[in-house]
Amino acid sequence: MANPNIIGVSDIRGKTAYATPANTNATVLLANAAGSNKVFKINSLVAANVDGTNAVAATVAVNTAADGSGTGYPIASTIDVPADASLIVIDKNNAIYLEEDKSIVVTSGSADDIAFTVSYEEIS
Repeated sequence: MANPNIIGVSDIRGKTAYATPANTNATVLLANAAGSNKVFKINSLVAANVDGTNAVAATVAVNTAADGSGTGYPIASTIDVPADASLIVIDKNNAIYLEEDKSIVVTSGSADDIAFTVSYEEIS
């Protein structure tokens, strides 16, 4: 089922995932596997710069495959996050749904300097 009907919801679980990319490559922050029979409602996504001196660019995209491959559609693209500051990429006022076989992929402009946190509801 590519896009579960959420009218007849039987289970909603609040979850949080974290990633601090160890390099400047795209990293899967959250994946919704093909055939999971779930949809994820993304309530918030925050990029926190843990570098005390330098601004670091952050990128967040929704990719068309759960493994982070496919086409990426940017939500935030190379936005500089000031030193010791946070960027709110998604909040409850602009929540999105992550369907089956899709992923949220994050990229940091500098290794180990951006900590990404996503809070979501797993709906089935």
